[in-house]
Amino acid sequence: MEFNREILNLDCERETDRIVNFLQEHVLTNFRRTGAVVGISGGIDSSVVAALCARAFGPEKVIGIAMPEKESSSVSSPLAENLANTFGITYLVEDITPILEGAQVYKKRDDAIKQLIPEYGEGWKCKIVLPQNLLETGGLNFFSVAVESPDGEVITKRLPPKNYLQIVAASNYKQRTRMMTLYYYAEKHNYCVIGTGNKNEHEQGFFVKYGDGGADIKPIAHLYKTQVFQLGKYLGVPEDIIKRTPTTDTYSAEVTQKEFFFRLDFETMDLIWYAMENRIPTEKVASALNLTAEQVERAQKDIHQKYKSTEYLRALPVEA
Repeated sequence: MEFNREILNLDCERETDRIVNFLQEHVLTNFRRTGAVVGISGGIDSSVVAALCARAFGPEKVIGIAMPEKESSSVSSPLAENLANTFGITYLVEDITPILEGAQVYKKRDDAIKQLIPEYGEGWKCKIVLPQNLLETGGLNFFSVAVESPDGEVITKRLPPKNYLQIVAASNYKQRTRMMTLYYYAEKHNYCVIGTGNKNEHEQGFFVKYGDGGADIKPIAHLYKTQVFQLGKYLGVPEDIIKRTPTTDTYSAEVTQKEFFFRLDFETMDLIWYAMENRIPTEKVASALNLTAEQVERAQKDIHQKYKSTEYLRALPVEA
C-alpha cells in the first residue's frame, strides 16, 4: 500500500452525504425522533456535528446547547453562538455551575490538589498534564498536576494514583452533567442526542463514560481528528473555530488535548495510527514523516496501550 501525507484526505462531499443519510435513517426511521440536540462548545468536533445535523434535519430541527461553567474558557460560548448563527440552528445556554457547586465538584477536586500543594487555594488555576516528549523519550503515561497562583507562580507535582483518581472523578461530573442536560432537551422535543466524539477520542478513551461518551448516535466516531477539520472547512464552519487549538475546556487553567492526553500533534498521530491499522511497514512510515523507525514504533505503542487500557469505557453493561 502506498503511504504519504495525503492518504487521509477525504472526498468531503461524498462523506458529508453519507453521514447525512446515516443520521436521517437512524434518527427519523430507526429511533422515530424528529430532530437533534448537540452540545456545542466552540470546538471543531461539535461544530461539524451541528453542521451535519442542520443538513440532515433542517436547522429548525436542531438545538445547539452551550453548557459553560465558571471555569470554562471565556471564548467558548461566543464561538458556539457564532456557530449557531452561521448554520441557523436554535442556540441555548445552560450554565451548569450551580449544579457542580451543589455536588461539591470543585471542592472534591481541590481537596486532592491541596494534599500535594497546600498553598493552592482561592484564585489559583489548575490542570493535569502528561509528559510531552513522546517521540523523543517514550516513557509511561504518568500524570502531573500543574497549578498557577494569582501572581503567576507555577508549581507542578507528579500525581499519585489516589489523588489523580479523585481529581478525574470530580472533573467527570462536568461531562455527565452536560449529558443530563442534553437528554432533558432531547426528551422534551422528541429529538436524539448526537455525539461529538471523533475516532481519536472514541478509540483511545478520551471521553467520560455516560458523559460526553453517552449519546444516541455518534456520526464522526470513525473520523480521525484531521479528517474532522477537513469536513469543517468543507461545511463552512467559522474560521475562528477551525483555527482554535483543541482543548479539554475542563480545568481552570488552559490545557490542550495534546498536553492532557494525546502527547502528539494530530497530523503526526493520525498518520502513524492509520499506518498501524493498515500494517504499513514502519520504515515506509518513518521515511514519509521524516521520523525514525523507533519514533514511529514508540507512538504506535502509546496508541495501542491507550486503546487496550480504555476498553472498559467502550464496553456495554454486562448482563448476567
